[in-house]
Amino acid sequence: MRKPARFGESLLGDKVRCRLCPRLCVIPMGETGFCRTRLNDRGQLYTLIYGSVTSMAIDPVEKKPLYHFLPGSDSFSIGTAGCNLACRHCQNWTISQANIEEVDHENMLPERVVELAQKYRCPSISYTYSEPSIWFEFVYDTAKIAHAAGIYNIYVTNGYMSLEAWEEIKPYLAAANVDVKAFSDDFYRRVCSAPGLEPVLRTCEWMVENGIHLETTYLIIPGENDNSEEIRKFCRWEVEKLGPDVPTHFSRFFPMYKMSDREPTPVRTLELALKIAKEEGLHYVYIGNVAGHKGDNTYCPNCGKLLIERFGFDILRYEIKDHKCPKCGTEIKIFGEYSPASR
Repeated sequence: MRKPARFGESLLGDKVRCRLCPRLCVIPMGETGFCRTRLNDRGQLYTLIYGSVTSMAIDPVEKKPLYHFLPGSDSFSIGTAGCNLACRHCQNWTISQANIEEVDHENMLPERVVELAQKYRCPSISYTYSEPSIWFEFVYDTAKIAHAAGIYNIYVTNGYMSLEAWEEIKPYLAAANVDVKAFSDDFYRRVCSAPGLEPVLRTCEWMVENGIHLETTYLIIPGENDNSEEIRKFCRWEVEKLGPDVPTHFSRFFPMYKMSDREPTPVRTLELALKIAKEEGLHYVYIGNVAGHKGDNTYCPNCGKLLIERFGFDILRYEIKDHKCPKCGTEIKIFGEYSPASR
């Protein structure tokens, strides 16, 4: 659905600058910005995807991945078409790199999304599958209604949104997983067609400063962002700027989209990343996309006791008592009580 968009700035010559993300696209009349979802119509900015839902599911919150937010619960998950990046390895490229008219979708009102979350007893709504920032107007309206209804809002995001927009959504945003795709500007330019890394780091730091529950994901791609020193710098930045308690997910890459000729990430590379992260002082580090690996479990950062045992997105064992390790009493950073969902 088409509606007037936020963060548009009229310029000379009927051009419009979009301030929603750090690209600051200057859009000529009749054209769209990089994300293909925001149109300049006679000098006014419009969103072309308001309420246009391409993907909808009830997911374990662990799939986002969020391991320290409402563990064991389900999240009502929705997504749309388009993205403000063009990652060569995107797993959802069929929607993220498509125009809305090229994919099947259903038009929904914000109230309907909240009704469905309530119907299926989901304590949260996740804006995911493609980049939620480009869907800002619809996400904002939905999040506001959900918040009033006592439902938590979750962003699964590349972090490429302006601080101006983050400030707007802040009162209604409870948690986010930010995909830090690498720790170098070169990777973002070559692989993601993005100006650079800095806006993503700024987003993560803003979230911590503003009390948004944050977890990060770093997908390790062989030969691209798997250098030990780069991973160490990433971990050091997290400890220094985000704090040691921010959960960090090192995820296994599988061949996809324009990187279908690559090999999957060796498990030993993920294990090395986990080791480096622990050396740098991170407390909660995970290995993703390797079902059954012990690196997918949560351990007490003080005594090493197994606190949460997982297999895939399922919790097999949960030992945390009153947000503390039952063995040594160390406080465990986790939001909400364990609530096993019917899956």
